[in-house]
Amino acid sequence: MLFLFVSHIVIKFGIIEAMRTILNLFKTGVLFAFLTALLLAIGYYFGGTQALLPFFIISLVMNFMGYWFSASIALKMARARPLDSNEEREIHEDVRELSARMDIPMPSLYISEEAQPNAFATGRNPKHAAVCVTRGLVKLLDRSEIRGVLAHELAHVKNRDILTGTIAAVMAGSISSLAQLGFFFGGHDEEGRGGGNILMIILAPIAAMLIQLAISRSREYAADESAAFATKEPMGLASALQKIESYARQLPAPAVNPAIASLYISNPFKGRGIVELFSTHPATEKRVERLKSLQI
Repeated sequence: MLFLFVSHIVIKFGIIEAMRTILNLFKTGVLFAFLTALLLAIGYYFGGTQALLPFFIISLVMNFMGYWFSASIALKMARARPLDSNEEREIHEDVRELSARMDIPMPSLYISEEAQPNAFATGRNPKHAAVCVTRGLVKLLDRSEIRGVLAHELAHVKNRDILTGTIAAVMAGSISSLAQLGFFFGGHDEEGRGGGNILMIILAPIAAMLIQLAISRSREYAADESAAFATKEPMGLASALQKIESYARQLPAPAVNPAIASLYISNPFKGRGIVELFSTHPATEKRVERLKSLQI
């Protein structure tokens, strides 16, 4: 059965695309297994063996929701709304053109009213993908820069990075919520000390590590390169990355949930405390250098 499944994927997508698909499916399976194990551990911590079955059922529900609805959850966490076809027509035109050039279906378009320029892609596969831009991206970047950013996000769709990244981000947010719940309502040990405090201290770093381990920084380099070849203007994306980083240091991002920061083209919390420590993005300087070195 496994051989038939792999053969089907290779025939359908080709060897390179098949390898990416299988790797991302493996990563997704590992994430689901991790979440299940973690929820069972939490259930045992709070209720012993009697709580294992309820928490196992909760894990199944969360895994199901994570696969089918992670994109919707991520968009809601970003406070995004659909970008009507009569709004920002140049963005619609560019996404339509670049999608055709990359041979992928045109994704749904969303916008958040965040003043900081940024963007991200989400969805479980290219047929169910969405690209979200911020209001700041539309206002503060020129068209060649915006095209570079859009091409980068479409490259994530084409390279099938979006499922793993979205699920990791949503799970990280869920784990952080569980950590906070443990802090306020956690049990106590035999000496009356707050067990919830310990739970929060353990789970909060796990949420950040989950993102960092699930999402390779190499995917950002790959998306940058794909975007440069799609637009034929690597300096457009390079300039966009520099501007986005600069504005990230100047403009706060109150509407951005830290759990989905890893989805954006550039870390929205650049230089802001512990969030920067767990950044999944390569340094902007290195990304710009690689773009400048491309022969197009």
